Amino acid sequence: MGDRLRQLRKSKHLSHGAIEKRPGLFRSYISRLENNHSVPNIETLEKLAAAFDVPLWKIFYEGDQPAAPLLPSRDLGQSEIESVKDREFYLKLSLLLGRMTEKDRHLLFYAVQKMARRGGMLHGKKGR
Repeated sequence: MGDRLRQLRKSKHLSHGAIEKRPGLFRSYISRLENNHSVPNIETLEKLAAAFDVPLWKIFYEGDQPAAPLLPSRDLGQSEIESVKDREFYLKLSLLLGRMTEKDRHLLFYAVQKMARRGGMLHGKKGR
């Protein structure tokens, strides 16, 4: 993750100080992220994407388009996907995610973030 953040920052010709002013993150924290001494949460990634003026998915993927969805092979065994119903759900989900617009993906990230917080998944807590 750190190498990718550094690559994006340098491709935009931005210093740590310039990034610090945009999203309001401390330059020492940005340096820790780039050197893999800290792991950013989704809010930090959203701030960095805004500072780099790129969609959030660009932080995770280097191509010009979002990655194509991974489709399960038809010969998946029971050990990999528990049932035919699960496999059908996974296939349908993969196809739908591949058709999403950038705006829809942003909404999905937002909804997942809110659900994770409500359930305490981001902070290791059972609830708030």
